[in-house]
Amino acid sequence: MEIKTDFLIIGSGVAGLTFAIKVAEFGSVALVTKKGVMDTNTSLAQGGIASVFGELDSFDLHIQDTLASGDGLCNREVVEMVVKNGPDRIRELINFGAHFNVKETERSKDKSQTFDPDFDLGREGGHSQKRIVHAQDMTGIEIETVLVNHVKNNERITLFENHVAIDLIIRSTRIKRGLVTTTHEDYCCGAYVLDTQTNTVKNFCAPVTLLATGGAGKVYLYTSNPDVATGDGIAMGYRAGATVANLEFVQFHPTCLYHPDAKNFLISEAVRGDGGILVDSAGNPFMEKYDPQKDLACRDVVARAIDTELKKSGDDSVFLDISHKKPEFVKNRFPNLYQKCLSFGIDMTKEAIPVVPAAHYMCGGVATDMAGKTDINGLYVIGETACTGLHGANRLASNSLIEALVYAHKAAEQAIKEISAPEKSLPDLPLWDEVGATDSDEAIMVSHNWDEIRRFMWNYVGIVRSNKRLERAKSRIENIQHEIREYYWNFKISPDLIELRNIATVAELIIRCAMHRKESRGLHYNLEYPLRDDKYWKKDTIIRRPFVG
Repeated sequence: MEIKTDFLIIGSGVAGLTFAIKVAEFGSVALVTKKGVMDTNTSLAQGGIASVFGELDSFDLHIQDTLASGDGLCNREVVEMVVKNGPDRIRELINFGAHFNVKETERSKDKSQTFDPDFDLGREGGHSQKRIVHAQDMTGIEIETVLVNHVKNNERITLFENHVAIDLIIRSTRIKRGLVTTTHEDYCCGAYVLDTQTNTVKNFCAPVTLLATGGAGKVYLYTSNPDVATGDGIAMGYRAGATVANLEFVQFHPTCLYHPDAKNFLISEAVRGDGGILVDSAGNPFMEKYDPQKDLACRDVVARAIDTELKKSGDDSVFLDISHKKPEFVKNRFPNLYQKCLSFGIDMTKEAIPVVPAAHYMCGGVATDMAGKTDINGLYVIGETACTGLHGANRLASNSLIEALVYAHKAAEQAIKEISAPEKSLPDLPLWDEVGATDSDEAIMVSHNWDEIRRFMWNYVGIVRSNKRLERAKSRIENIQHEIREYYWNFKISPDLIELRNIATVAELIIRCAMHRKESRGLHYNLEYPLRDDKYWKKDTIIRRPFVG
């Protein structure tokens, strides 16, 4: 089955939804998402959106905080663009219908004038000022709900839920000089997508394809991410020939709830921003030993500090304590967190919350320019799937949502120009070929390899790494990749097999990037190279699949 559209979007988080709304006026849009439209990392975002609205804040301060967090690898031009465009994108969300917390002031009550709301701004680790715009502790679900409503009410956007993207469809044009083929150009013409309800593969054909599939937290055993975060866009982009960058920089959120019945539940950094203190099992604060900013240090510092404390003590968790604050404040500021913790028998107004680090955010991804374009014609990548240069070696808290909004806007502007070009016609594309493939008779291979990858990535390529650990991980991923390739071409495609193939690809790329970087910087810490080395390693780690022609 073939579906033709002007814009193909893979992913339904804030990046994909915003792009869809913006381009729909200029052509037909197919929005593909692997589960339900609300099953995204965006929906789980608690803290908020970093942007300059405070009286004491400025663009320069936000830029400096971002650069400091990125540990020397941020692209300053990108940082300036995102920071300076941030307020307009938040105003646009408000116009869409999003509601954020505001202070009760005379100004906020005055409806006769048009000015920015007097936001009740929060503060998180690494920020020198209060600049986190939030909707209680459920900012992501507020934004996602508003955007989904706009998408569902737009007749030019067709939503394809329960559709799993398999691979991009690429056409290569060889460029000759004289009698010799010297180079080639790749064109993305859409994607092969599995409809999981009918178990059929569809051709989605489009002159513009956007990857916005989110992150890859499920590559690791412990993660704050939902089950859908299997690195699909990064893996597909790499297999298609797009450049990927900086995948050694995996951000581990310091504070995920530690409880046997809790799955992937994040304790927002805003808790520390509003006075929460990390303590050991004896109730002793420990962050002052690791950083002058104590509990408001950047996430890489806090995650390594917790990892060190747990290794020293042998404890299963540390604790985040905000019980010294008034109960009314805690309940009003963190209603979702309070109720969730209470459901596990933890009253955060009276006792500390047990927490551990978990894989949270990919700072690397498919490399793009400042409009989200990749080095494959017709292919755009935004959101967590992309490596734009904003985050460098470590993402500043709450910079991800604003990056997604700004890049969705910039990518839409560029894609609209591209779709208007008269030469934008698609060639006839081959249908998915499953001849010779049989139904799987070894499902255990998928589940076993899935578990093994996630365990050795956690143990060997986690918060603290070493050459020996990375070599062990490399050996294991090579064996598993061989099994997957053999299995993949012999059996019919399935969602589990697609996801296994993708997490294996992303795991391999993380390992390769980590082995390449012979220093410690930001989120990448290697025991053999404990210091930052600006002389040789103040540069991005670039990987591209060799062209086979």
